[in-house]
Amino acid sequence: MNKKLLRSEMVLHDDTNSTLAEALGISPQSLSAKMNETNGAEFNQGEISTIRNRYKLTDEKVVAIFFG
Repeated sequence: MNKKLLRSEMVLHDDTNSTLAEALGISPQSLSAKMNETNGAEFNQGEISTIRNRYKLTDEKVVAIFFG
């Protein structure tokens, strides 16, 4: 997971951990754990899809952020 790239997209879209967590239906603490991959926490497919649509990400950017 490329945390810096996801953070840059958040900044470009004026999102904070709280606003993105709310959009994903998770707590800010859960979002932080997923971004930091704490204890194996990962974004699920639905969350990745929501982020992709929210930020209008290309396939390449999704791969770079979540699978790179």
